[in-house]
Amino acid sequence: MSHPHPELGPPPPLPEGGLRVTPLGGLGEIGRNMTVFEYGGRLLIVDCGVLFPEEEQPGIDLILPDFSSIRDRLDDIEGIVLTHGHEDHIGGVPFLLREKPDIPLIGSKLTLALIEAKLQEHRIRPYTLEVAEGNRERIGPFDCEFVAVNHSIPDALAVAIRTPAGMAVHTGDFKMDQLPLDNRLTDLHAFARLSEEGIDLLLTDSTNAEVPGFTPHERDISGVLRQVFAGARKRIIVASFASHVHRIQQILDAAYEYGRRVAFVGRSMVRNMGIARDLGYLKVPPGLVVDVKTLDDLPDNEVVLVCTGSQGEPMAALSRMANRDHQIRIVEGDTVILASSLIPGNENAVYRVINGLTRWGANVVHKGNAKVHVSGHASAGELLYFYNICRPKNLMPVHGEWRHLRANAELGAMTGVPHDRIVIAEDGVAVDLVEGKAKISGKVQAGYVYVDGLSVGDVGEPALKDRKILGDEGIISVFVVIDSSTGKITGGPHVQARGSGIEDSAFGEVIPKITEALERSAQDGVVEPHQLQQLVRRTLGKWVSDTYRRRPMILPVVVEV
Repeated sequence: MSHPHPELGPPPPLPEGGLRVTPLGGLGEIGRNMTVFEYGGRLLIVDCGVLFPEEEQPGIDLILPDFSSIRDRLDDIEGIVLTHGHEDHIGGVPFLLREKPDIPLIGSKLTLALIEAKLQEHRIRPYTLEVAEGNRERIGPFDCEFVAVNHSIPDALAVAIRTPAGMAVHTGDFKMDQLPLDNRLTDLHAFARLSEEGIDLLLTDSTNAEVPGFTPHERDISGVLRQVFAGARKRIIVASFASHVHRIQQILDAAYEYGRRVAFVGRSMVRNMGIARDLGYLKVPPGLVVDVKTLDDLPDNEVVLVCTGSQGEPMAALSRMANRDHQIRIVEGDTVILASSLIPGNENAVYRVINGLTRWGANVVHKGNAKVHVSGHASAGELLYFYNICRPKNLMPVHGEWRHLRANAELGAMTGVPHDRIVIAEDGVAVDLVEGKAKISGKVQAGYVYVDGLSVGDVGEPALKDRKILGDEGIISVFVVIDSSTGKITGGPHVQARGSGIEDSAFGEVIPKITEALERSAQDGVVEPHQLQQLVRRTLGKWVSDTYRRRPMILPVVVEV
């Protein structure tokens, strides 16, 4: 198995007749999925998603793939193939189309409807090509065939990309549910046919590669939901991803059976469920769904609210309910269902929300105490089965953290893929398929690009480090006025602290040390304000560290008069 080396340099020019595959997101992380295929000087992108921030990224709204490696080649892009409509696969599209709005988008009916609604908010009208399973489209030098796969959202597709260098198959996110709610199976017959033709490089979803056996059926949770509905005394509040159409369908079915009305809460939930209903993917009995404003007229035991916030996102409806910062107030006897997975890194935020809801008297039903969620990704048993059908000549695990990628690689090796034909890459690592063999050729820039409000890419790691220090340790400011000619102190030092846990009165001990250091510096002829600021920072920082074992941000201001 080959894997990247930290000292990898930029990849050389692609050999004539070779296919280059460069993931710009989704490897070593859950989210931000984006892969660039290059042949004959032309590019095809598969997915362009976002990653949601964690606690150590304060103030950040979204994390995008880094477009810098393709920014000078936007005219070479033939199109963006979207495998399905989840945010971690389509959320970055508006930001790429801001740079070149006429890049064609290729995807299924529901996927394109979801991204078009999102692009309206950005005032972008995209060029689209709607495809379905079984379709085969020529996109520049890329001959693309689309294959039905089963996932936690309807209309998901895998894509087989044929070029003279060979065939690459990208599964997107998939599982092999044999009893799907929409009766749309992962098309194993099509994968077997592609296998007979010869799959030269298989890029496979790794998310559940560590999970033994087979992923349970989506319909298995219907019985559990009905039990929860049968036992609920007051309102039922369900938190789910805004695109999980299958899960929402089961909620609607249970609500209809138990005589409850349903209201969607949150802009993305209302928008996406409206699209799914209009296109026929969500079956809604007449009169079942009502406007949230009408709920006050209904008894609590006839109400179901469906909202976002299953991952503990601070601005989502459920988190605001837990914090008493939402028009919907949780009361004793309400039932809250967290009907989604727990994305790695979100555990603390989710449990904080669960505790907040429980505090107000809610009965919280979640994956940890009831079977109210099944995954949308293939487990190890399904992946073994899948590899034996596909028999890839080269394998590249994608979509997962490092442990998932390695587990997936081991599964491939168990089914007979030679170790020297399995490539474990990471974001930015270019993999070239030349003369039938895949190997790493170099690395391009593929770091995090942060979205903070209207700012895209302006906030970097240094700013996040500062925010973290401010949040953890607080800030101490020092104000000193000096004579510009002599360097002598004419005012201050004045010291103030915020969030450091140190009382302002305590600084009486260090002010003489700062004064002494500045006077000694003036005697040495140092009067340049920047140098004096560094001197103040060192003096105060050492005292705080020695006295309190803390490292707050220190902001010295030296003014000349």
